[in-house]
Amino acid sequence: MEKYIISHDMGTSSDKAVLVDYNGKIAATSVEPYPTYYPNPAWVEQDPMDYFNAVCKTSSDLVKKTGIDPSQVSGIIFSTQAQGVIPVSEAGEVLYNNITWVDGRAEKQAQKIMGKVGGKKIFTLLAGTPIMGKDCIAKIIWLKEERPEIYNNAYKILDVNGFLKYKLTGRMVAELSGANGYGFDLKKKDWMSVLKYAGLDMKKLPELVLSTDIVGGLTDEAAALMGLAPGTPVLGGCDDVPAAAVGSGMCGDGDVHIYLGTSAWVCVTTATKDKFINGAAAIQSADKDMNLIAGITESAGANIQWLQDNFFKREKEELGDGIFAYMNNVIKHIPPGSDHLVCTPWMLGERCPVSSTTTRSTLFNIDMTHTREHLMKALYEGIGYNLRWIMENLEKDYGFDMSNIRIIGGGALNDGWMQMIADMSGRTISVVKDPRNAGAVGAAIIALIGLGELPGFASAKDFVEVDSVYTPNPENKKIYDELFEDYKNIYSGLKKAYDKANGRRFTGEM
Repeated sequence: MEKYIISHDMGTSSDKAVLVDYNGKIAATSVEPYPTYYPNPAWVEQDPMDYFNAVCKTSSDLVKKTGIDPSQVSGIIFSTQAQGVIPVSEAGEVLYNNITWVDGRAEKQAQKIMGKVGGKKIFTLLAGTPIMGKDCIAKIIWLKEERPEIYNNAYKILDVNGFLKYKLTGRMVAELSGANGYGFDLKKKDWMSVLKYAGLDMKKLPELVLSTDIVGGLTDEAAALMGLAPGTPVLGGCDDVPAAAVGSGMCGDGDVHIYLGTSAWVCVTTATKDKFINGAAAIQSADKDMNLIAGITESAGANIQWLQDNFFKREKEELGDGIFAYMNNVIKHIPPGSDHLVCTPWMLGERCPVSSTTTRSTLFNIDMTHTREHLMKALYEGIGYNLRWIMENLEKDYGFDMSNIRIIGGGALNDGWMQMIADMSGRTISVVKDPRNAGAVGAAIIALIGLGELPGFASAKDFVEVDSVYTPNPENKKIYDELFEDYKNIYSGLKKAYDKANGRRFTGEM
């Protein structure tokens, strides 16, 4: 009887559940969206129970779609959005919405925390990187100061992965890569000691597990809601970036991949590097013996969604999912460089290559000749410029070889965008087969390792095929080289203006 893993890719906007067999073949998928709330300009929240309800619905959908017996599901695993802050009571009651990874409310707390340990320079020496208002520790201290009744009643503070594992098994834990988003010692593989000096009660942090650990079995209640068998193993799982690295097949020392989805990143797997430089973060891999150096850009596909919703609403209504093919075709008729129109993608602030909670997207150099189609291509190109900037920093700061890159995520299905990124970066890039599901497949591979069905993380490359390759056009790169300098100058030239415009506004003070 065929055996399967149910892998849940819990993104910023939806749960994508994937039924994967032991050969890495996808038998079925199910997607369930959930809403996001913006109670203040810099606040971005979600209801954790929406995650759980989505998991129940998509899991039962997979069983119904395929007609499999629930006993054929031998494991459940999550790949989740990182850096969630979900306070729960000892009874497991959610006390506050998830303060998501793009929420930037806690800048004041971030500065105060660094001041407690001697300022930004000393804090950076202790923790490896300065913190900002989007970091988990700052947002937990925000709860302590601004919502003390919530903080005091919190038994544990969980991330998205930890919350879902609790709902399925009754056990409150944190996986290593998830812990990394709070404060994690990459050498000791434990919570970072600097957290207690920041004012955090360390008892509120859960025990740590590996991505491949079996955390527990499905409770009777969770099994009934999901249409699965009680006791089905639930594994540790990991954050989305480590899962994507495995799903790209690029989880060996020095391997590079780019992810293009709601957010985007450039990521290198490494056995030795563990520094935070120019906004690039050293984080724990799904493999406990490897780290990842990840340069994450906050908003990528989300920007394309915004463009569709606000400038191509009629076409989207008429074409449905065909809107992506339409947009792909339209941008081919706009010249490289969008006739010198530049659009920065910083709709939600930025982490890398610049770290800022106040920066926002800017349309630069617009004139009477530009159309909405120019804006469309400029937005795609802006994300490409950001990725190039990150790539160049990773080469300069860490000495990584960026000549062999794979791209995964839904954005990789847009061949026009892929050619742009090849032209802008001057690098040959490869797109894997079924790039949209790479994260979910990566998590399934982790589950198979944990269940003893695969020998280790090197097995990932056997599951991943390259579907297409894009080589750079030198003529286009000349244009992009010129505009890339303009792109970087926009940030340096407007940094003070962004701070003045948004510094107080995003703290809710005006």
